[in-house]
Amino acid sequence: MTADRTGHCLCGGVQIAVATVSHEIGACHCEMCRRWTGSAFVTMMVPEAALTVTGAEHVKAYASSAWAERCFCGTCGSTLWYRLTGPGMPRDYYMAAGLLDDLNGIRLAHEIYIDRKPDAWSFAGPTHQMTEAEFLATLPASPEE
Repeated sequence: MTADRTGHCLCGGVQIAVATVSHEIGACHCEMCRRWTGSAFVTMMVPEAALTVTGAEHVKAYASSAWAERCFCGTCGSTLWYRLTGPGMPRDYYMAAGLLDDLNGIRLAHEIYIDRKPDAWSFAGPTHQMTEAEFLATLPASPEE
């Protein structure tokens, strides 16, 4: 697979290659993402078939709910990706955009859990925004936190 973009965690133990890079990233303002990353989780949706991971032995997963897991580097602690795990859920990766070596040409296009966003920050430019309820309604089965 030829990679459009490459990247890695802080220590380099987990390296990624993304074959088809979206030109859009999103931000999640839910409480879990804020606690996990220390801010909004700025993420890029990557189809399962488009991601190659080297150093998978460093990847640790935390089941943050009955229907999702959050993965991180077990060596340096870098946030890697979020995945839905429930039956019928898409198997895409919601990869931390900061893993990429080059974010040029990619724009912030959407924000979810906008009704949970703290007043302390906001992003410049227009984005498509969805509340918690609006986002959960898009999932095959509306899970609860």
